[in-house]
Amino acid sequence: QVQLVESGGGSVQAGGSLRLSCAASGRTVSSYAMGWFRQAPGKEREFVARLNWNGGRTWYEDSLKGRFTISRDNAKNTVYLQMNNLRPEDTAVYYCAADFDSVAGTWEYWGQGTQVTVSS
Repeated sequence: QVQLVESGGGSVQAGGSLRLSCAASGRTVSSYAMGWFRQAPGKEREFVARLNWNGGRTWYEDSLKGRFTISRDNAKNTVYLQMNNLRPEDTAVYYCAADFDSVAGTWEYWGQGTQVTVSS
């Protein structure tokens, strides 16, 4: 079993930056794809970014390319999301996910989320 704990959220003004972390415990996630999702108030959860087991391949929601960067440190069992030039519409709870089933399109493990609030 894998436990995921997100951190690094908070309140920031538009144009600012935040770096989210997702620390995994219970077992190593070095062989798993990892991802980030977000859910804004009143909206469905949406994909943000994901990367493969060694970080060599990354995927982003098109509108976030160039502002968000996903990375991982397998030695620390941690994945990161660097968010730059934040906008009020980036306000959401951000969730980390692990172990992507590319056939089913599902993720096995989820964190509890961290709140990101961007003010104008």
